[in-house]
Amino acid sequence: MSDLSHQTSSAERSVHRHPHGENTLLWTVWLTYGAFYFCRTNISAAVPGLKASVEAGGLGLSATEISYILGGTKIAYALGQLLNGQFSEQLAPRKLLAIGMLGTALLNVIFGFGTALYFLIFIWACNGYSQSLGWTPCVRVLVNWIPVERRGKVIGFIGTGYQATAVATYVVSGQAAAHFGWRGALWVPAGIMVAAAVVMLLFLEERPATNDDSGDGSVAADGTASTGPKNDPCNSVLDNFLITISNPSLWLLGISLGLLNACRYGFLDWGLTHLKEVQQTGVGMASLKYAVLPLGAVAGSYVAGWASDRFFDSRRAPVTCILLVTLALLSLAYDTVARASVPATIVLLVMIGFCIYGPQVLLVGTAPADLARKGTSAAAAGFVNCMGYVGAASGDYFTGRTLDAYGWERAIFLWAAWATAAALAAGLLWNATASSE
Repeated sequence: MSDLSHQTSSAERSVHRHPHGENTLLWTVWLTYGAFYFCRTNISAAVPGLKASVEAGGLGLSATEISYILGGTKIAYALGQLLNGQFSEQLAPRKLLAIGMLGTALLNVIFGFGTALYFLIFIWACNGYSQSLGWTPCVRVLVNWIPVERRGKVIGFIGTGYQATAVATYVVSGQAAAHFGWRGALWVPAGIMVAAAVVMLLFLEERPATNDDSGDGSVAADGTASTGPKNDPCNSVLDNFLITISNPSLWLLGISLGLLNACRYGFLDWGLTHLKEVQQTGVGMASLKYAVLPLGAVAGSYVAGWASDRFFDSRRAPVTCILLVTLALLSLAYDTVARASVPATIVLLVMIGFCIYGPQVLLVGTAPADLARKGTSAAAAGFVNCMGYVGAASGDYFTGRTLDAYGWERAIFLWAAWATAAALAAGLLWNATASSE
């Protein structure tokens, strides 16, 4: 009897053993991808300055003109995701991440020197491409380390990273804009990004030590090399692309993510300006209030992944749908609440952040990795992100046009409609589970 108990306890310890260095790897990826947001979300703190008159130290751009800048970066990001998702199956993640991190820092500095609209569109589009070098290499590294049964929880944890840094970005860029003008919102975060790149180069390990060179390095729950689907570096970029686009589940994920991103970047790109205008406050104070949105997102990112593993047998669509419907309802109330009560606005922003980033983390990384064919996880994530950012670019354009023509209320109602449509698209995958191919 004692022998049996000893064998059982040994088996239990084996199931829970993780490969050596996993904790360091997870925190490194957490910081690495999160750092990209310092040079992406910071644009929201610069938008009020871009809209302000030349006499007030701004550039005097209209909302529609600003939408061209915001939309241009997302189109470039979408194309970059599509391309880099394929290249991430072939090239070293550390190299791609280093190029992306240092490139985006440099482009933020250059953007701050700009004054002409078309120059700003071009530079911020280049920044979008540099930003696209962040996520798919991280997905490749995570798939190398984490088996599918823990992937929802782990990617949910990584999702808290870019929410935590988004909080810091709103505070840092908002205060930089308040003290140094809108250009400060670009230059200060660029310095932080360079420091994060150094940390990544020092600590990122692309695969666990137990890995052999024949596969993707996934490690099973017992700490041994996984025998599941493998990323095959022998596949050509074209092969990976054809495998990816022939998967109908990824199209539905992309449509849902595109609609969610249209709503999401409404809040991210335009929400701080909305709060500044309707509550008649300075950009520094507005940024401090708006920083609570990513705080809610930290909880949403982790809880959504955990709940999909715990309650839905690693099916991602049910949690995604529930949160998207809730997001639509909260968005319908947001403009009215923002005009009436500061405390209620802060509470609502926390809830909105939770409901945006819970499904976003599932759609952007966990679900594509689950539903990818033949282990082309990074290619799948890149394809879904491509569609997601085409939706985001479209959302910026229609938000800007609606804002110029009809004002804030109708623009925010449009965000609610996009969240509802995203829920319908995700609902078609309600029973989808990880691919066994």
